[in-house]
Amino acid sequence: MAPEAIARNRAKHTAQLAKIRRQIDSLDERLLRLVNQRASLALNIGRIKDKQKWPVFDPKREAFVLRHVMAASRGPLSSSAVRHIFQAILCECRRRQRARRHQSGL
Repeated sequence: MAPEAIARNRAKHTAQLAKIRRQIDSLDERLLRLVNQRASLALNIGRIKDKQKWPVFDPKREAFVLRHVMAASRGPLSSSAVRHIFQAILCECRRRQRARRHQSGL
């Protein structure tokens, strides 16, 4: 392949990568907004649990959430990957609820 053709090919692929990466960046921002919305709702749940003196961790609810998202996933992520991602989200939401509870002196 001639040097000019190689350069054009490289430029084309570089532009394609840049376009896809911009799409990923946009999706990442949307995901972040959604995860933060979820965390806010989890904090609201934490306030209710505080008033009722219920524990932060609800193993039945967490098991339901994990089963639900794994069943809803259509790939390309594996069930194991989906489980891992949502376990991290749930863990952080519990951590925030506990921190809020501690700050409130409960």
